[in-house]
Formats: sequence, C-alpha cells, structure tokens
Amino acid sequence: KDWGTLTFTEEEAVFGARVHEDPWVDFDLKELVVLPREIDLNEWLASNTTTFFNLINLQYSTISEFCTGETCQAMTACNTIYYWYDEKGKKTKCTAPQYVDFVMSLCQKLVTDEEIFPTKYGKEFPNSFESLVKKICRYLFHVLAHLYWAHFKETVALDLQGHLNTLYAHFIVFIREFNLVDPKETCIMDDLSEILCSPAPQPAPTPSAPASTSSPSAQNHVTER
Repeated sequence: KDWGTLTFTEEEAVFGARVHEDPWVDFDLKELVVLPREIDLNEWLASNTTTFFNLINLQYSTISEFCTGETCQAMTACNTIYYWYDEKGKKTKCTAPQYVDFVMSLCQKLVTDEEIFPTKYGKEFPNSFESLVKKICRYLFHVLAHLYWAHFKETVALDLQGHLNTLYAHFIVFIREFNLVDPKETCIMDDLSEILCSPAPQPAPTPSAPASTSSPSAQNHVTER
C-alpha cells in the first residue's frame, strides 16, 4: 500500500518497527554532551551547535528532492504548522523547503559570524550568545521533526534511518542537557525521544517479533507556531 494512503495507526506501526529494527547507539549519549572539565561553556555550546547545524543540514539534503512546494506546502510536523518570522517579526506561512532554506541560511549566517561565534583565542562571546544558540536549536528541531513526520519513508528507502535516529537522539540529549529548547516545543516528539534517548535495550534471551511502537502522539487539533 502506498504510504500516503496509510491510516495513522498503520503508519505508527511501520514507523515503530523501523525504529526498533535500527538500533541507534549502544552507549550513554549523555557522555558525549556533558560539559568537559576546563572547557568554557560557550565554547562547548558553539562547537556542538555548529556541528549539529552541519549534520542536520546534511541529513536534510539526502531527501531534499522529495521535499518540494507541492509535496510539503507548509512546514509541518504532526499537526503543528511552523511559520517563519523575519527580523521584523513578520509572520509568514511558507512551504517546507522555503522554511528549511530560511533556517539553514540564518544558521549559516550566525555560526560564521566572528562577532557571535568567535574562533580567535581571547575573543569574547556576545551577551546574546545563549539566546541565539537557543534560537538555532529551536529551528533545527523543526527540521528534524519534519524529517520524521514527512520524509521518514524516503529516509528508510535510502537506508539512512539509522543515521537519522542517532543524530536525533544525540541532538535531543544535548538540548536537554543545557535547556536549549522549551519542552513545550519538543513535546510532539516525546514518544520518539523516549525510545531513542533511553539506553539501548539488551538482547532478549529468545527471538521475538519487534514490539509495536507508536510514533509521536497525534494531536486532535492543528497547532500553529
């Protein structure tokens, strides 16, 4: 059956099965994100934020040909519609590829700005640095959420779901560690986060079919952000 004709229950079953079939990591991801001793917090945030921007941009590029103005007429995840707000605060509804382009362009502009993400020794970070990191991470979360809700089928077809799962889990553990994204923003993905951010399950003593796992819970109404 074509993915587009699946009922939500059927889609959940397929989604959950693929998550269980593709283990993410067999160690505690928190070890990768905790602030190392003698490392400046802002330096650590800058390094990780830049890395996540590059990795999420790369992950999106693998399915970008499937994310078009026709297939994704709005930037959505679950029943949430994301609107773009320009520098003047003007709210704009745009297609998903337009939204992602806005996100990546903004992130690129910020992480390459020496006044915001300084790379020279002794140069101070601006007072607005933490708020800008939070802004970047919030937007990057939107891209990851859209990848799962709109393009998981294509990701599986390319056999890249393992990469996506690992990237998502690493990112979620990072933003939780430093409180970078409001939980109200990420709650639409809580079910998936619980699965992927928990320690890898130990092998069962006897073979058994994968447990049915729900994808992020559906909402009964459309949320606009």
